[in-house]
Amino acid sequence: MSKLSDKKITPVVGIVEWFRPGQYEEVRQAIQDFRKLGITHLRTGVSWAEWYAEGTAEWYDWLFPELAKHVEILPCFLYTPPSIGEVPRVSSPPKDRKAFADFLDVMITRYGDYFEWVELWNEPNNNVEYDFTLDYSWNKFSEMIGMAAYWAQHRGKKTLLGGMSPIDPNWLQMMAEKNLLQCIDAIGIHGFPYVFDQQWTGWEDNLTAVRKVLQDNGLQKEIWISEAGFSTWQDDEVKQWEEFKNVLDTNAERVYWYGLKDLDPKYPTVGGFHLDDREYYFGMKKHDGTEKLLYKLLAKHGMENISEHDYIKKEYTISGNEKYVLITGGAGFIGTNLAARLLAEGKRVMIYDNISRAGVEQNLKWLQQEYGDRVMVQVADVREKRILEECVKNAEQVFHFSAQVAVTSSLTNPVHDFEVNIAGTFNLLEAIRKSEHKPPLVFTSTNKVYGDLMDLGLKTNNTRYYPEDSYFRENGISEARPLDFHSPYGCSKGAADQYVLDYSRSYGLKTAVFRMSCIYGPHQFGTEDQGWVAHFLISALEDKPISIYGDGKQVRDILFVEDLVNAFILAQKNIDTISGNAFNIGGGPANTVSLVEILDVIKEKTGKAIDVSFDEWRTGDQQYYVSDTSKFTKATGWKAKYSVTEGVQALMDWLCESRGIKLAKAKVSSKAVAI
Repeated sequence: MSKLSDKKITPVVGIVEWFRPGQYEEVRQAIQDFRKLGITHLRTGVSWAEWYAEGTAEWYDWLFPELAKHVEILPCFLYTPPSIGEVPRVSSPPKDRKAFADFLDVMITRYGDYFEWVELWNEPNNNVEYDFTLDYSWNKFSEMIGMAAYWAQHRGKKTLLGGMSPIDPNWLQMMAEKNLLQCIDAIGIHGFPYVFDQQWTGWEDNLTAVRKVLQDNGLQKEIWISEAGFSTWQDDEVKQWEEFKNVLDTNAERVYWYGLKDLDPKYPTVGGFHLDDREYYFGMKKHDGTEKLLYKLLAKHGMENISEHDYIKKEYTISGNEKYVLITGGAGFIGTNLAARLLAEGKRVMIYDNISRAGVEQNLKWLQQEYGDRVMVQVADVREKRILEECVKNAEQVFHFSAQVAVTSSLTNPVHDFEVNIAGTFNLLEAIRKSEHKPPLVFTSTNKVYGDLMDLGLKTNNTRYYPEDSYFRENGISEARPLDFHSPYGCSKGAADQYVLDYSRSYGLKTAVFRMSCIYGPHQFGTEDQGWVAHFLISALEDKPISIYGDGKQVRDILFVEDLVNAFILAQKNIDTISGNAFNIGGGPANTVSLVEILDVIKEKTGKAIDVSFDEWRTGDQQYYVSDTSKFTKATGWKAKYSVTEGVQALMDWLCESRGIKLAKAKVSSKAVAI
């Protein structure tokens, strides 16, 4: 379509994903992702340079029919075999210009049943992809592509001219003057706003400029955005979502988003090995399979609703001077409960959260619905240092809950655990240190900083472990216990814990650390990795089985979240006297329970038994941990008010109400669970 028109086109949306020969499992996983995301069009590369390598033909013999079962394929044919190039590089023009058309003929003969369109080269005005220093006037390129386009059309295929990057109407005009566009059906353009295209004027400006060239030359061609994307190399997943929305709102006939998955860091790019790290983070999933924000929104809500997520907001510069309480990880269940208390008291609260944990977007929506403009939303990552500094500037208090929270996840991805728990906390401390007013900070650490506690000398009965020493049975573990980090999670939270305390000593910041036991309550979306009380209750209500690591006799002192919120409020009120201290916070000896005992409580309250299986103990798992909370009680007067049965009942009531569940035999019990 070459006319300059205001008529709105709804583009066909596809995805860009290139596969290396032999990546059978990667292809199968990608097909599952396409189905989950509702993707029906795929642009993928076919390397002329690799065609003659052993096993390549067999690879494509499998790849084309396998992909064609699920998506419409747009193959992009490119890269000169070095042996036939003017210089031995894949970006070189071939010595014999007709050789590319001959290769295309082979591909169409062998695989033509699996595609309707062919794309001729990739980013021909990008010197990394096509070495125009060997062809400054693009005469060789025009000759090569012209013959290939003519022959592809002769073989019944439609042709797409490889996308320009950068988008350059002058280059396109040159191609028109060389009569290259006569056998071209669609013009490709590539755009990477604010990543490679820093001076970005918008999609419509670029599309209008391309349409004008076509109109001036009397050409009727479709315009495809054959590659668009945003790199999250600076951890900005919100911007990726926003740029995806922007490109879908264009007047292009097709849009292909780059890409499905980040490039594995062990591979080089065309430009070289990690010469430009932006190249490695364009995926909707990280290379280890972790879903980014865009992927989760598409998978859960669909392409048609991608612009409807009003709860996602982000400001790169905070305007105004109004003070607020800053809660990092504020959309999590603890942050939500604290925010609700503060908002109900009339305070303004900023929720700083990357909403990576499943279900927390529901908490964010609920806070906005309940408290309106008093809730400030900043969907961002604690690794985004400059935004964090902006948010600290007007904060009167800071609660730092943002973290990687699971031992199992830390074992499979210790780098992410380190970056979030240690580096993220360090970023926040530095932001506070650099600020003019240095707001007080309360940080949530973990009982895992004390290690596995195997030296306690534990005994066991039918349902639980307990210490031989009556002192520990009666009082629990105090802050005098030596630190002994186990697992990457224990190391990262423990190191952050120590940084927070030291910034009080070294820089005079007002900080306090809560080494927390197991917290539970409303707005918790528990999993087997974290939030096990809620996980057990949800599983019972939904008649789902659970797996317990270990024998289920491990004991914790569980604390209802309202009691924890009370502790946070008291900590901030007393920050001048408690600064620089760590406190063990949990339900204490009066609120202990083992995993198998809590299952009995849940069965009594729900009338449902849970199908339980047992697995191996996890690294660093404690068979017994109970908090001695006396230090914090002496400092502030705090005590836990909710018993185990009262807290479980309150959580169950919230779960039933929020999920529309009615129980026939829900019971209330006053039976205490004690050592």
